[in-house]
Amino acid sequence: MGVPNVREYADPRLLVELAVEAEAAGWDGVFVWDHIARDEDPSHPATDSWIAVAGMAVRTRRVRLGIMVTPLARRRPWKVAREAVALDVLSGGRFTLGVGLGGGPSAEFAAFGEDPDPRVRAERLDEGLAILDGLWSGEPFSFEGEHHRVSGAHFRPPALQEPRVPIWVAGRWPNRRPFRRAARWDGVFPVFEGVAGGEMATPEQLAEVVSYTREHRGADGAAFDVALECVSAGEDSAADAALVAPYAEAGLTWWVEALGWFRGPLDVARERVRRGPPATSVLA
Repeated sequence: MGVPNVREYADPRLLVELAVEAEAAGWDGVFVWDHIARDEDPSHPATDSWIAVAGMAVRTRRVRLGIMVTPLARRRPWKVAREAVALDVLSGGRFTLGVGLGGGPSAEFAAFGEDPDPRVRAERLDEGLAILDGLWSGEPFSFEGEHHRVSGAHFRPPALQEPRVPIWVAGRWPNRRPFRRAARWDGVFPVFEGVAGGEMATPEQLAEVVSYTREHRGADGAAFDVALECVSAGEDSAADAALVAPYAEAGLTWWVEALGWFRGPLDVARERVRRGPPATSVLA
């Protein structure tokens, strides 16, 4: 399941409680948005996703936990490198890092003196990914880029997961560059132009993304995840199975049940969590 970190979800205690309930109900993962403010109303409450996921790591034992997604362009990549490894160790190797350009160019970038230009954010994202990979290697590492410089850093310990904490890259389709970027890492998290919160892309749209990304990935045989925000009722297993199946056929490996105010009050979301996941056994 995927949960916001803003508005009525802006309480780390609530997010931890939802993760505990999700694990008990049979969900396989809990992924949290990473906003510090929202362009539509910067006064909306928000909480720190990374702190919330740390609480989840302590209170759960099985579910995969992740940030979905952090705008790496507004983060110091060396700080993210330390935080991600700490979460991986704290969770026993269950952490996934989602990255992307991020939204909120005014509230999350310009308001704090950061360049909101998407091209600049893309450059910083690519440099940040290279730095994460280098620091996670456990070997001495240096980097010289347009926006970042690292000189003789040596980060230890490494993450529990090998070869690294999985990185899933988000992108807004039909923009192609984010999906070429995703092809170099461990998974893709597509967002579709014109598909609002609480709505779903079609299996055909997803298949197009998967085909394009795999075309640029090559045939190295390494595992590659495809995650998508989706909506199911969780009331009829046969109906859920019929809903999930064409997405699985299109290449989906993670059905991320999208929760939030766009689906109604908080108690409605909690009830959806308790009903458990749709028929995800058909996923790869």
